[in-house]
Amino acid sequence: MNRTMLDRFLRYVAVGTQADPSTGVVPSTPGQLELAKLMAKELEELGLDDVRWDEHAYVTASLPASATARADAPSIGLLAHLDTALDAPGDNVKPRVVENYDGGDIELSPGMILGPDAFPLLKDKKGHTLVVTDGTTLLGGDNKSALAIIMDVLETLIKNPEIPHGPVKVCFCPDEEISHGCALLDLEAFGADFAYTMDSLEYASLVYETFNAAKAEVIVRGVSVHPGSSKDRMINAILLGLDFVDALPHTERPDQTEGYEGFFHVNNFKGAVGETRITMIIRDHDADKFEARKQLVRDLVDRMNAKYPTADEPHFTLVMTEQYRNMAEGLKGKMHIVETAKQAILDAGLPLVMLPMRGGTDGSQLSQRGLPTPNIFAGFYNAHGPYEFVSLQDMQESAGVMLRILKSYGEKK
Repeated sequence: MNRTMLDRFLRYVAVGTQADPSTGVVPSTPGQLELAKLMAKELEELGLDDVRWDEHAYVTASLPASATARADAPSIGLLAHLDTALDAPGDNVKPRVVENYDGGDIELSPGMILGPDAFPLLKDKKGHTLVVTDGTTLLGGDNKSALAIIMDVLETLIKNPEIPHGPVKVCFCPDEEISHGCALLDLEAFGADFAYTMDSLEYASLVYETFNAAKAEVIVRGVSVHPGSSKDRMINAILLGLDFVDALPHTERPDQTEGYEGFFHVNNFKGAVGETRITMIIRDHDADKFEARKQLVRDLVDRMNAKYPTADEPHFTLVMTEQYRNMAEGLKGKMHIVETAKQAILDAGLPLVMLPMRGGTDGSQLSQRGLPTPNIFAGFYNAHGPYEFVSLQDMQESAGVMLRILKSYGEKK
């Protein structure tokens, strides 16, 4: 058993790196910079070249091609993100290691059970070494398991110079959870021909299709007056906002859709009589349907303003921001990157899962910018909440798959 990978993972989750979209800076939280410094130090200790970290918590490094690699072996990037999600508390993580999991219930905290009845995927993890939470925070396997995996892959290559591989480019980046998308990574300086993120939720999964994504904020302006003298004067922005939300298609929410089906997801509603703010995300795999969804929201805002006319400023204002595009668009004509990863998973004897990802990764924006970057599994499950856990064995298998990919591209043809 590779304890080094486990020890690394436990060290990384001890650093609180939860993203915060309200700060308006990169990284959005200081913990990400703390972890960036730690990662840079460990890369230097491994002996990588050109180790750099900057004030935005970007960490980059290079491992030269092995002497056994073919001369024209491509440069391959390995990426993971430093931040953790916003959906549950992310600081003061207290991980617990469960050795030789017996297949039964794990009590995270009094009355809080992680078990196979509620989470059937645990049935396949009997005998594994699991890392779980104490029930009060998320774990941070998304995406710190990938940090540990990539470090293990690098160490394996360094200790085994007979493994053929081309140049390996490493990037650990901030704020993936708030759709930053490695926006400040200089792709020319990074020097990868293509890359892989290790950020997929399902065991033995490979992702090369993601949603197209946009964020919409609807600001609803009301008229706040004392309720005792409000007849024909008060306009309650909360009620107007609820009317807007109710007008969205009820069957096109995340809890009503699956696979390639898109959705509208209201993920924040902050209301007062004078002003209410509604934040939502818009998702679809199909580019034309995605555009139609964005237009539906624009049209709905116009309908609401027509329904609630005013001689002053309109009651409803929309701010829409595009976040990322379907990764598949950037992989057209370059599917060897996906096929090689697919074969590596199969050659490892794993049950390959090809997912149309109902979300996005840094690879979505990187692929759009010209660095094709599909996504493979990293051994974490139930992400973004206190039931999150990782399997050390699955992390090791992910590392094995990545080594196969690198070897495949490095072998002499």
